[in-house]
Amino acid sequence: MEMTAQRRGIPATTNVLGLLCAMYFINYIVRVNVSTAAAVFQPELGLTNTQVGLIFSAFAYPYLAFQIAGGWVADKFGARRALTVFAILWSSATVLMGLANSLGGMVLGRVLVGIGVSALPVATRAMSNWTRPEKRGFAQGITHAFARLGNTLTPPLIGILLIPYVGWRGSFVVVGTASFLWAIAWFWYFRDDPAEHPAITAEDLALLPKKRVKTASRVPFGRLAARMMPVTIVYFCYGWTLWFFLAWIPSYFLHSYNLKLSSSALFASGVFLGGTLGDFLGGIVSDRIFEKTHSRTKARRNLIVAGFLVSTVFMIPVLMVHNLTAIVLSLSLAFFFSEFTVGAFWAIPMDIAPRYSGFASGFMNSGSALAAIVSPLIGGYIIDTTGKWEMTFVAGIALLLLGAVLAFWMKPDEELEDPADGERITAHAPLTTAPAAR
Repeated sequence: MEMTAQRRGIPATTNVLGLLCAMYFINYIVRVNVSTAAAVFQPELGLTNTQVGLIFSAFAYPYLAFQIAGGWVADKFGARRALTVFAILWSSATVLMGLANSLGGMVLGRVLVGIGVSALPVATRAMSNWTRPEKRGFAQGITHAFARLGNTLTPPLIGILLIPYVGWRGSFVVVGTASFLWAIAWFWYFRDDPAEHPAITAEDLALLPKKRVKTASRVPFGRLAARMMPVTIVYFCYGWTLWFFLAWIPSYFLHSYNLKLSSSALFASGVFLGGTLGDFLGGIVSDRIFEKTHSRTKARRNLIVAGFLVSTVFMIPVLMVHNLTAIVLSLSLAFFFSEFTVGAFWAIPMDIAPRYSGFASGFMNSGSALAAIVSPLIGGYIIDTTGKWEMTFVAGIALLLLGAVLAFWMKPDEELEDPADGERITAHAPLTTAPAAR
């Protein structure tokens, strides 16, 4: 089927961004559907909270291992093939979880899911070629907003629409099938080089970064890792709160307030909706600050510091108040301001190392992947040993405060220089380094 008709309709750049938004949406349903389904499969399989926490975190071990590797694969072989393979893997693993009958089977499924969903660095590699530099914050913000929209809709989707009709096992099969369909659409439409896409226009191409053709495939691992290490540590601090919220918020409302599964799902969705809005608006605000100041330090780092600090303020009431309405509002705002930083975070790898944005973003995301291992597991242990759900928020508050301090070591304004390794550059348009006139 020819795609030339798209020249008169929606721009190819918008379609690619739309496909990435759909990927983030499905990717995060795959990650967190287990949190809602746990209320049903935990008693059926006879699991403790600590064992459920192990299932939550099991995907994060390979997820951590494959962050850097996945980014390197994207830089080496291209986002089209890499993202298709990852999507097929996470789709198959999701279906497999619906067939599991034991703790071991659930853990195995989550491990395979962890390998498959190691796709965000691949998406950043695709976005680096298809996004204008002054719109990086928006692109990262809106894709992550769709990720949080996936979080928002997963509790009612799984707990209200799917489990009552097809069971918790069927819910995994339905989600896995939808993922397979996305993989087919991505491989059919996407091209690694925008200039090779049949629907691209000269006007769109002129606004995109210039094409870089390498004669050597060497990645400056040491220099790049040193530059990204402060960002990675701060992203770990953010990731602690993210993964605790994604793993335990549905169960927190279910048990701490003695709610039905459907009610806890709706309240969890309210909290996750705050994150959706935070991702979307944070990316826009980051780009607006950059347009006005031409400073990525102000647009990225300072925004992250402010988001962390305000998020801690709205998390504190959980330790002192036990009113359901107040807590839902407080946690929604805390998650909003925590997620407000994400567009800025994911723009930093493209700012520092546009040529190696796959590796750079994978290195950064390894911080969140490490948090995904320890945060849900420690949260489950604290709940089992103390019986107090509120105590699990103390660590989140402390790490956000620590991250706000460590953020001052990040240098998003300083782009990594390319090594003189025989690279030749063929430009189809000048690289835009300053904001375009509005």
